[in-house]
Amino acid sequence: MKIAPIMRALNHGKSGLSGKLLHTGQHYDVAMKASFFDQLNIPEPDVDLGVGSGSHAVQTAEIMRRFEPVLDDYQPDAILVVGDVNSTIACALVAVKKGIPVIHVEAGLRSGDRSMPEEINRVLTDQISDLLFTTEYSAASNLKKEGIDDGCIHFVGNVMIDTLRFNLSDAVPAATTISAHVESKFGIDFSRGYGLVTLHRPANVDHQKVLEKLLRVLAEISTDIPLIFPVHPRTRQRILETGLDSLLDGTAFQMVSPLSYLEMLGMMKEARLVLTDSGGIQEETTALGVPCITLRENTERPITVDQGTNTIVGTDPKKIRQCVRNIMATGGKSGRVPDLWDGCAAERIVETIRVWFQSREQ
Repeated sequence: MKIAPIMRALNHGKSGLSGKLLHTGQHYDVAMKASFFDQLNIPEPDVDLGVGSGSHAVQTAEIMRRFEPVLDDYQPDAILVVGDVNSTIACALVAVKKGIPVIHVEAGLRSGDRSMPEEINRVLTDQISDLLFTTEYSAASNLKKEGIDDGCIHFVGNVMIDTLRFNLSDAVPAATTISAHVESKFGIDFSRGYGLVTLHRPANVDHQKVLEKLLRVLAEISTDIPLIFPVHPRTRQRILETGLDSLLDGTAFQMVSPLSYLEMLGMMKEARLVLTDSGGIQEETTALGVPCITLRENTERPITVDQGTNTIVGTDPKKIRQCVRNIMATGGKSGRVPDLWDGCAAERIVETIRVWFQSREQ
């Protein structure tokens, strides 16, 4: 979702630049990968490392080991990494140690929670990047506090929203997705709308007590509004391993297989509310004007709370229930779309890179 608009802008004839696409294989579910590449019109990767799953240490090390010879073969003028996953820090580390400049898209986001692996990846990647592109004003402040030179920081907007706006007209209607994926739909009343749920953060799904607490309260909430839960493969495995799927039996809290991007976009667009622990979905719901309840104690995307539709509730069942009731009664926060979330972030990124390369040649 982040790379699609960048590849379009980068390989546009007018940019004067060209890029090679490398897929590490960190997100290894074959069906999910295929649907995203196809629906977002991302070109087939020039290189696919095929790393697959593993612990953070194993996955990061394997990406580094396989990425180094690729850099030796291609000799790029710079590498561009996005977001905060293990692939981001692994590729950045290899490049900087070989003297290759690193460009980081979505820099400067901070939750302040060092127990999150993504927070470590974000902080370290920013420290070794030469060019840092931010999505919101607070990110620049975070970077400056950490000693990053102001001249390296560029506020360009949000490439996730580029993808959302580019594909919104092609979003699959929610009724179509529900008909295709919700097996017991004939016993569920969707006349008052539905809520959309996503859970994948280790803090929520790797601890049985936390996961059970969340599933119980969500099952309760489904008596007031049906909940559709596209389950990440790793989350489904945890639910089945612990036997917690029984909590959903006979409820309107429905687990479904992972949705394609266009299905998910349609479901978000038409949802009455979204409950999630995903950073990206916090941004997308703000762009769509859909109330979002974040099942975490913090967020690295504070603009979605300050300006958008997002409310942080953590994992306290009482707070979750109360927030849902408020949204059902009032419609939730209206919010506004943040500055430069206009669908043109990738073009600004590529133009800045072009000027940056020119300045380095002088």
